[in-house]
Amino acid sequence: MNHPSSSLFTVALGLQAPWEVVNVAFDPGAGRIDLQVAFRPGTRFTCPHCGAEHQPVHDTLEREWRHLNFFQYQAYLRGKVPRVRCRACAKTTQVAVPWARPDSGFTLLMEALLVTLCQAMPVRQVAQLLAVSDMRVWRTLDHYVEQARVQEDFASVSAVGLDETAARRGHDYISLFHDLEAGRLLFACEGRKAEVVAQFADDLEAHGGCAENVRAVCIDMSTSYRAGVAEHLPWAAVTFDEFHVIQLVNKAVDEVRRQEAKSTPSLKRSRYLWLKDKQDWSARQIAHYADLKRLNLKTHRAFRIKEALREIFHRAANRAEAEPLLEQWYSWARRCRLEPIKQVATTLKNHWDGILNAFDSKLTNGRVEGANSLIQAAKAKARGYGTTKHLITIAYLIVGKLSHLPTSPFKHNARATLAG
Repeated sequence: MNHPSSSLFTVALGLQAPWEVVNVAFDPGAGRIDLQVAFRPGTRFTCPHCGAEHQPVHDTLEREWRHLNFFQYQAYLRGKVPRVRCRACAKTTQVAVPWARPDSGFTLLMEALLVTLCQAMPVRQVAQLLAVSDMRVWRTLDHYVEQARVQEDFASVSAVGLDETAARRGHDYISLFHDLEAGRLLFACEGRKAEVVAQFADDLEAHGGCAENVRAVCIDMSTSYRAGVAEHLPWAAVTFDEFHVIQLVNKAVDEVRRQEAKSTPSLKRSRYLWLKDKQDWSARQIAHYADLKRLNLKTHRAFRIKEALREIFHRAANRAEAEPLLEQWYSWARRCRLEPIKQVATTLKNHWDGILNAFDSKLTNGRVEGANSLIQAAKAKARGYGTTKHLITIAYLIVGKLSHLPTSPFKHNARATLAG
C-alpha cells in the first residue's frame, strides 16, 4: 500500500508514467527521508543499446540517489532499476532513469544545485554544506563543464586575448585564451610554452571555429607566446596592449625605486604610489607624492617617463598619431640615465609594431586580467585546488560563460530538469 503522501511526491518530483513514488520513509534520528520509486508492473522499456521498443524486464538492480534536502533533512530516491534482455540485439542492458545520469548517485536537480553553488562558493564548502565528498562534487563539475564545452560554438571568434595565471606557488601556470568580443574564456590548458597555442587552435577547430578567422591576438611580450602565435595563428596581427606595456614599465620604475631607497629612506613604503594610475590616488597618496616630488628623486623621473607613455595611449587616436609620439618618448627614455628605464625602452622598441597595432585594433587584455582576478579570487577563497585540472574546471565554470550548464533548481522550470 502506498504511503498517503506518495502521489504528492510523485507530482512534486515531476515523475511521469511508468514511474511513481510508492513509499516514503522518514527517519528524524538519521536526519533523512527516503522516497521509494518504482515502475508499474508489466511495464516494457526501450532497449538502451539498439533502441528496440517494448522489451520485457529481465531483472532489477537496487540504486540510490541523493536529492535536494527536504527541509533540513537529507532526501534520497531509492528504487529498483530495470535491465532489459533485448530480443532484437540479445543484449542485457540497464535502463536509464529520467531523474539521474547513469552512475551519478545524484538526481539531476541535486547536480544542478551543486553546479549553481560552486559558481559562487569553494567546492570544499559546498561539499561540507551538503554532506557529500569533495570528489563526488568534482566529478559532477567535470562532467557538466565538459558537456557544456562540447556544445559551445566558436565559429565567430576573430579576436583572442592570451594570458597566463598561476596555478599554484612556484612556476606552475595555466594559459587562458579569451574571446575578446564576447568576453568569455574559450580554452585553458597547463603551461605557457609555444605549444599551448597549437592546443588552442585544435580546440577552436573542434568547436566550429577556424584559425584563419582569428585576425587579432592580444598578448604580453612572452617569447614563447609570440612564437606560438607566429606558427599556429600566422594570419593574426599581434597587439601588445596598454595594460602589458605599462605593466612592464612599472617593473622598471619599481627597480629604480628599490635601488634609490637604499640611500633615501623616505622612499620606503611608497611602492604602490608609483605603480598606481595617478587618477586612482587617495588624498593621502596625493599628499605623499607632493612631499616626495620636492626631493628631485630618480624615482620621480622614472615615474614621469611612465606617465608620459600612459598619456600617449590616452591621446593618440590611431597608429599614425601614436608613432611620432612614441618615437619622442623612446628618445627621452633612452637618454634618461636610468638603466632599468633604458632597458625597458629597448624592449618596447623591439616590439614596436605590436605596440603600434594597439592604437588601430583598440584591443586590450583588461577584461582578460579581470577574469584572471576572478579565477585567482576563487582559488584564494578555496585555499588552492588539489590539481591544475580542478583549477581549469573552475575557470570554465566562473568565466567561461557556458550556455549549456544545468539550470538552477530554484528556478520556476526546474522540475523539468528532474523529469528529463
